[in-house]
Amino acid sequence: MQPRNMSMSGVVDLAAVKAAGEAKAKAEQARAEAARQAAEGGAPASAGAVPPSALVIDVDEAGFERDVLQLSAEVPVILDFWAEWCEPCKQLSPLLERLTVEANGRLLLAKVDVDANQMLMQQFQIQGIPAVFAVVAGQVLPLFQGVAPEQEIRATLAQLVQVAEERFGIIGIEVDPDAEGPAGGPAAEAEAPAGPYDALLEAAVVALDAGDLAGAVQAYKNVLADDPANTEARLGLAQAELLARVKDMNPQAVRAAAAEKPQDPAAQIAAADLDLVGGHVEDAFGRLVDTVRVTAGSDRDAVRVRLLELFEVIGADDPRVAAARTALARVLF
Repeated sequence: MQPRNMSMSGVVDLAAVKAAGEAKAKAEQARAEAARQAAEGGAPASAGAVPPSALVIDVDEAGFERDVLQLSAEVPVILDFWAEWCEPCKQLSPLLERLTVEANGRLLLAKVDVDANQMLMQQFQIQGIPAVFAVVAGQVLPLFQGVAPEQEIRATLAQLVQVAEERFGIIGIEVDPDAEGPAGGPAAEAEAPAGPYDALLEAAVVALDAGDLAGAVQAYKNVLADDPANTEARLGLAQAELLARVKDMNPQAVRAAAAEKPQDPAAQIAAADLDLVGGHVEDAFGRLVDTVRVTAGSDRDAVRVRLLELFEVIGADDPRVAAARTALARVLF
């Protein structure tokens, strides 16, 4: 879908305009105070400037009000709804990051992983990704869905900046190109010390990026051998093993076999793996719960174990996992 022309008639009220207005007033007071101190020979007026690296952030449900709604009183916030498995997202997100940095403080990019933030996905009624919105003064403007030409996206963002300034008086935040980002300076010194397994976990990530799934699996297993409760290693291992299982699958053949043999555990397990890799989380869980219902003995155990493994891939805190656990319990007991 191409970027649509923005219109304030399409703004969706998130019931946060008052909070955003208060944040804007506080920001204006802070800027006035900084200017006063500068005039008196105190802190320079640019003390509140941010490094370019702070213009692109990851946001979750817990920090949405602080990181998006309140900041939207100072700078237009672009919301990029994406997922790791979404190939178009991998084309669009780097472009949005580059254009945001080029805007030099007139825009802020907040990236939302839909797999980890289902409530936000539902609140914004996301039907497909990538999906891009903007938040200005606590209000939402839908921008576009899917990948579009850079020229059109650039024009849409330029219009967003214009709307924010002309209708809300929002001019953005000051950027200091010489400021230290998170990777250096005093802030880096305050970071927590490296954990005992950081090198192994990093090696696993590097192996995944290089397509060395066997190497990634072994690296995660090395961590778990010493620290069985390591959450990052458990999640990484589940993901690496899933990718290894589907790597050589023929999707059409797998899905045909699953359709022809609805009670075949192996066929349904393979199809569920493909469902999950394709982002169809509920379908994968539902398929295996239904298979548990119609199987018994070792077949049922095999399906149940694979379902638990897929729970690990998504994460215990995900509401889809909670719902599937409940469904599984009803089938088993």
